[in-house]
Amino acid sequence: MKKIGTIIIAMGLMCAAFFILDSCAGSGEWVGNTEKGITLTMFSNLPDRKNGQGLVEQMIIDEYMKLNPEVTIEVETLNDEAYKTKFKAYMIEGMPDIVSVWGQPAIMVDGLYAELDEEDYQDYGFYTGALDGFRVNGKLYGLPRNTDIFGFYYNEKLFEEYDWEIPETYEELLALAPMIRAKGLVPVAMDGADGWPMADFYSNILFKLTGEYQEMIREAIANADFSDPVFTRGMEWMQKAVAAGLFQDGYDSQDYGMAMNLFASGKAAMFYMGSWEASMVRNKDIPQEVRDNIGVFLMPQIEGNQEGASGIMAWNGGGYAVSAESDNREEAVRFLNFMYRPDKLSKYGWENSVGMSAQDQSAYIAEEETELLITFVELLKEATSISGTPVNDAGSLAYKACMENRIAEGANGTMEIADFLQELENVCK
Repeated sequence: MKKIGTIIIAMGLMCAAFFILDSCAGSGEWVGNTEKGITLTMFSNLPDRKNGQGLVEQMIIDEYMKLNPEVTIEVETLNDEAYKTKFKAYMIEGMPDIVSVWGQPAIMVDGLYAELDEEDYQDYGFYTGALDGFRVNGKLYGLPRNTDIFGFYYNEKLFEEYDWEIPETYEELLALAPMIRAKGLVPVAMDGADGWPMADFYSNILFKLTGEYQEMIREAIANADFSDPVFTRGMEWMQKAVAAGLFQDGYDSQDYGMAMNLFASGKAAMFYMGSWEASMVRNKDIPQEVRDNIGVFLMPQIEGNQEGASGIMAWNGGGYAVSAESDNREEAVRFLNFMYRPDKLSKYGWENSVGMSAQDQSAYIAEEETELLITFVELLKEATSISGTPVNDAGSLAYKACMENRIAEGANGTMEIADFLQELENVCK
């Protein structure tokens, strides 16, 4: 378990950043110019170039090309699930020069990426432990962009209008479901089709039950043994959420964009998603009435919980790496180093309410910040520990796919919990 004090150095009351993903037009489209000279290809899972992290990424690309007119950076963008599919193909066929990656064992494969000189980043303000997931056999192969936090966004106006209280216990969260449905609203908008948000929900429950699940998960995967009763209890609590009607009807076939739209349009009282969506408050595509009334709270306490009650579901998530086979490796690393300068990715991210990076952003805190972003900062500041890598991201690609493909079936009861855990064991053997 990592104590928050070791993760947030020289922060005061600050911390930082986010993961991503979003559905958007332009999926698969190449963004860039056609100047002659060095051309860098970049593969990104940030298709929305007008909001959030996609906006910040494009700002830095445009700035770099303006400062270096001999360099063209062409960006291929896909939404998250399509990105993952094509990423697997690129792993076999050969990577673009720069790629979005995650600090996960299944993604950070030795030999796939160019080794980075860790000395180059001594003054970049990375938090202690932020680089851990991007090392393989002691070598640094990528840089993290985010410190991701998972929670429940909620519509403050609806909660106030109907006298709903922010739940302090999981049972109180479940009790809200019928009250919210009685008003013709969805209690919690959930992206159940993509699998990973449900897996993160499961991770959040496990963390609340145990306070520290990293060693437990590593041993379960290494030994192909998920017999620890906590795995079963965690799925039982998920089944209670589905049985209570906490998620929208058909949630298991509805993706990220559909879930977010339910909340953004005021049809859902809550939206379970990561801190990277704090930029919703600046997204003009969302009605002002909703943008002005977005709050957030964390997974409430669960009966029988341990130290996880005061911990927080957070980890250093997405980032970037350079292909080991890049013909323009030196220029690609130079761009990466430019992107991560403290006055670039972290600064622009904070200024655009994209949120909390893996680098110290305390220098950019202004007197007036969005209340939502400050809430995330305070939640992280007050936490006694963080969860670390979600359970679905702790093993191989096959394990990850099994977890994410089957989690909804385990939660809705169409697959017995024992069978769900058995499938995880089988794929780990």
